Amino acid sequence: MQQSLLVKIATVSLFSVGSFSVISGSFLFTKTSNNTQTAQIITDISRYQEIRNHQWPDINQIKHFPVEIPSGVKSVSMAYSPGLIPGSSFFQIRLQQPPEQIQKLLLQYSKIAEHQYQGGDTNDHSKQTNGVPTTFFYTSKSRTEAFPNTYQILVLKAQDQGQPGFKWNHGHSYGVAIDNSTSEIVYWVEKW
Repeated sequence: MQQSLLVKIATVSLFSVGSFSVISGSFLFTKTSNNTQTAQIITDISRYQEIRNHQWPDINQIKHFPVEIPSGVKSVSMAYSPGLIPGSSFFQIRLQQPPEQIQKLLLQYSKIAEHQYQGGDTNDHSKQTNGVPTTFFYTSKSRTEAFPNTYQILVLKAQDQGQPGFKWNHGHSYGVAIDNSTSEIVYWVEKW
C-alpha cells in the first residue's frame, strides 16, 4: 500500500515537472518567435530606388513618389516597413525643397486630392465625418506620430478593402503631406 502511494506521488510529480517544462518551453519559444518577427523600419536613403522600384508591391500606389531623389534637396529622410504580415506596410520619404517647388507641388496635388486634412494622423483623419485612414508621421525628426498643423495632408487615393461590418479593416491609402513653412513634402503610402 505504501509502495502504491509512492508510485502515485512519483507519477504526479513527474507529470507536474513535465507540464511545467512544456509550458515554460512554449512560452520561451513564443517570445523568441515574436522577437524575430518584429518589423524593421528601413531608414537608409541609399535604398530608396530599390524600395520604390522593386520592394513596394503595387507601383500604382507610389507612382506619385519621385523616381529618384531630386537634386537640390536640402534634407531627406525615409521610413519603410514591409510589415509582419502581407498588407501591413508603409513607405514614406520626406524632402526639403526650394519654396517655389513646394508651392508648385502643393498646387498640383491639391487639384487631384480626394481628401484634405490639416495636421494630425491617421486616427484623427479616419474619425472625421467621411474621413479616411491616412498615415503617421514616420519621418518626423521628433518622436511625434502626428503631423503638426502646418502640414496639409492630401489624400490622392484611399481604398477600403474590408468586409461588410468591418469598414477599413483592410485597404490602402496614399498621398502627400506638405508644409509651406519648412518647404517640406512627405510622400506616403500605407497598406493594411
